[in-house]
Amino acid sequence: MEHNQEKAELDIEQVERQKTDPVDDDVDEQEGKRIIWRIDRRLVVLVGVLYCVSLMDRTNLSAAAVAGMLEELELTGNRYSIVSLLFFVTYMTFQPPSTVIIRKVGPRIFLSTITLAWGSVMIGFGFSPSYQVLLALRLVLGAFEAGYFPGCVYLLSTWYTRYEVGRRYSVFYLLGSVASACSGILAFGLMQMDGLAGISGWRWIFIMEGVITCCLASLGYWLLVDFPDSKRKSWRFLNDRERAWIVRRVDVDRGDVTVPKFNIVSFLKGGLDLRVWAYGLIAFCSNTLTYSLASFLPLILNTNLGFSRGASLCLVAPPYAFSGIYMYLIGWLGDRYHLRGPVLVLNMVIALIGLPLLGWHPSNGVRYFGSFFVTAGATANIPCSLAYQANNIRGQWKRAFASASWVGFASLGGIAGSLVFRSQDAATGYKPGLYACIACCLFAILIVCVLDTTFYFDNKKADRGEKQLETSHEEHQPGFRYTY
Repeated sequence: MEHNQEKAELDIEQVERQKTDPVDDDVDEQEGKRIIWRIDRRLVVLVGVLYCVSLMDRTNLSAAAVAGMLEELELTGNRYSIVSLLFFVTYMTFQPPSTVIIRKVGPRIFLSTITLAWGSVMIGFGFSPSYQVLLALRLVLGAFEAGYFPGCVYLLSTWYTRYEVGRRYSVFYLLGSVASACSGILAFGLMQMDGLAGISGWRWIFIMEGVITCCLASLGYWLLVDFPDSKRKSWRFLNDRERAWIVRRVDVDRGDVTVPKFNIVSFLKGGLDLRVWAYGLIAFCSNTLTYSLASFLPLILNTNLGFSRGASLCLVAPPYAFSGIYMYLIGWLGDRYHLRGPVLVLNMVIALIGLPLLGWHPSNGVRYFGSFFVTAGATANIPCSLAYQANNIRGQWKRAFASASWVGFASLGGIAGSLVFRSQDAATGYKPGLYACIACCLFAILIVCVLDTTFYFDNKKADRGEKQLETSHEEHQPGFRYTY
């Protein structure tokens, strides 16, 4: 790669200096690998761990339900579903501005502050006296958690090139799957504190997990890192020369490293691209599956497959552990062979294999085995769909809008996932919910096929010089091509 093609820096003035400064270019291959490894260890692992507690805090409702919350707070009829879905009302409402705020305030302050806030709310869950208070706390929890996921997705995309980010998203979400895998076992352990200090076991689940979240938020304040092009310092991380190298390689990859001044028109202009909304629909379909599993799998195991309360909480772990391994493998393959669309289709096909097994096979053992396929296909599609979107978008504010819209549609999927498995359908084996999940899989496959077809023809036109791809008010990149 030519020396003069790699010039970029932390701001406009530094860009000009960089073009005449040869010192910052002497980052050899081995040093480059060490720099990337440091970013992986510090950034990906830390945001993944915090996302782990985020998922645990929003999905431990099902564990508390199995542990006795339904009876104590009289969550009869549709009350449990309502409590579950209300989280997503504020979660979706407060997401759009989060990618703008994190740019202005900085990831270290923004992410650690909202993590501390929702951890405090989780402790409050443990002292809920009634159904009404539980509803209010779920609304507040959604507001505080709203900015975390889109903020992290946006932050990660600024540190890595297009064919590195898929595996990093997989690790990020894999750590979230660890939360789903371990939350049931942790909840089972915390249930054993039932009666301690006169507090029920299900209340201890919320209290102790909230304390853990607050402790990790304090750690995040010191260890979270800023954007590579930011002048704000990160504690004991990369120096200016190393960050400049990161900025240059990302700019060479997609040519959008320079952040133009924010204005609302530039931000909203990203919505004019219909593909942005198609990525959102894929997120809706994928998250309908994942959130329905997170909210109802322990209940399905307990009420429909006949496992005891303790067994139902512990048996959630193996499917999510399997999905974590599968998710990392499929993320690696996608990065290695520069594939996005076919991987998304493969994941949905795997989920389609698992859903009939989970719902219709006469053997409970085989039905439980089907949950492995459903969980693997559904969870793997979250990072894969993020990488699909990230690879095919240029421009900082379009990327910010796309991240916010993706998470907004994912939140709608969370609402749908909270409703598809209804308590009154338990006697039928939750068949209506299974039909809804199958429909989501088929719809996602259709969208990916349409997108990949348009990508193919647009790339051919670009190769013939008939069209320039992903042009905007920002400087475009002539060699940019869509990733199938």
